[in-house]
Amino acid sequence: MHLNLNLIAAACENMGIGINGTLPWKLKNEMAFFTSMTTKTKDANKKNVVLMGRRTWECIPSKYRPLRNRINMVLTSQSLDYGNQAIVCKSIPHALEIISQGPLKDKVENIWVIGGSSVYKAAMESPNFHRLYLTRIKQYFECDTFFPTIPNNFTKMQDLDIPQGVQEEDGIQFVYEVYEKK
Repeated sequence: MHLNLNLIAAACENMGIGINGTLPWKLKNEMAFFTSMTTKTKDANKKNVVLMGRRTWECIPSKYRPLRNRINMVLTSQSLDYGNQAIVCKSIPHALEIISQGPLKDKVENIWVIGGSSVYKAAMESPNFHRLYLTRIKQYFECDTFFPTIPNNFTKMQDLDIPQGVQEEDGIQFVYEVYEKK
């Protein structure tokens, strides 16, 4: 079974994705898009994995952890145990191994990489990279965490399942883009 990694992120004009452990903007529709993309499956008997680094996990407000109706996986080199909230793995290949063997094997439909920077970078370099869903926020926000450089061999493509054109919320414009490897 070939496991595809889909990345989903929102970045502002300077490619910032976070500040002080939180999102620099509050966009309900964009957050709803994230939830819908990472939750919905074609097969009702399957769930999606949300794969994230430890700091991303820790930045999710505890009332939202684990992310509901998804299999939460946390990448960390530390020997942590999140009980039944999240599965701990040491690397992307390790996460793929856990998903493809063992009890998750027939339960996972999609794998969504949700951050942070180093996890996005590793996923874009992975042979399992499939698509990057990037919300470009057409405004500058002060950030201390940034989305890694998008490789030159990535090309923008059309996905008619996502909203087209410029979206606007609370005076902030944003656009959904999808990239694939050439």
